[in-house]
Amino acid sequence: MYLDHPIANGSTAKVYLHENRIIKVFKDYLPDSEAKNEAYKQKYAYSCGLSVPEIVDVTKIEGKQAIIMEYIKGRTIGNLVSENMDQAEHYMNISIDIQLKIHRIEADHSIEPMSEKLCRQIESVPNLDSKRKSTLLDKMSSMTVEKRLCHGDFHLFNLILSDEGVTIIDWVDSSEGDVRADVYRTYLLYSQFSLELAEMYLRLYCKKSGLSKDDIFQWAPIIAAARLSERVPSENTERLMEIVDHYLPI
Repeated sequence: MYLDHPIANGSTAKVYLHENRIIKVFKDYLPDSEAKNEAYKQKYAYSCGLSVPEIVDVTKIEGKQAIIMEYIKGRTIGNLVSENMDQAEHYMNISIDIQLKIHRIEADHSIEPMSEKLCRQIESVPNLDSKRKSTLLDKMSSMTVEKRLCHGDFHLFNLILSDEGVTIIDWVDSSEGDVRADVYRTYLLYSQFSLELAEMYLRLYCKKSGLSKDDIFQWAPIIAAARLSERVPSENTERLMEIVDHYLPI
């Protein structure tokens, strides 16, 4: 199979549009199970009745792991908002309604537990000392959690608006976990680029869900610490450490 120029190039994979299919080709450094695990999570979300691209196949292309999936023709809501900030609250409301729909799903145990993922991430962060790590993990284990389906990377650029409605993409970080953690993760992602957008999101989510900011910010140091493990070039490490230290009593 000959693949031309990718339509997206991320840290873990290149994405191509080929014969009206999306083909996600993973990079070599990832575990051999990466494509299979991501495809399973996306299939699970699809089986829950969510608007998610259908998985066509999990295969190898020129020796690299790949997922072939349905192509959704449309534009990301993130791009639409970037072009017209006057519509930000309108689209943010749409996105929150979708996230609430995800959060109402009681995930089964075939989906990776959020707690295991966060523990693994926090343990792997080199610039967190053992005392901070221990305090973070103790804090997480002390929380009462109602386990629901969480996307793990929910934001406007992972929502595609088409003639058929809105489709949710990129399920690699989904897990069975606490919706408050998922909400704080979204807030953290928005606040990296626009505090105004982040605060709008938080205000609208709290209004629709009945949760308070204090409920959600209990997860702030844990999610910020886990974010450190991702080593995203555009993310500010000092900002994340400040969040950890501000909300973590040591």
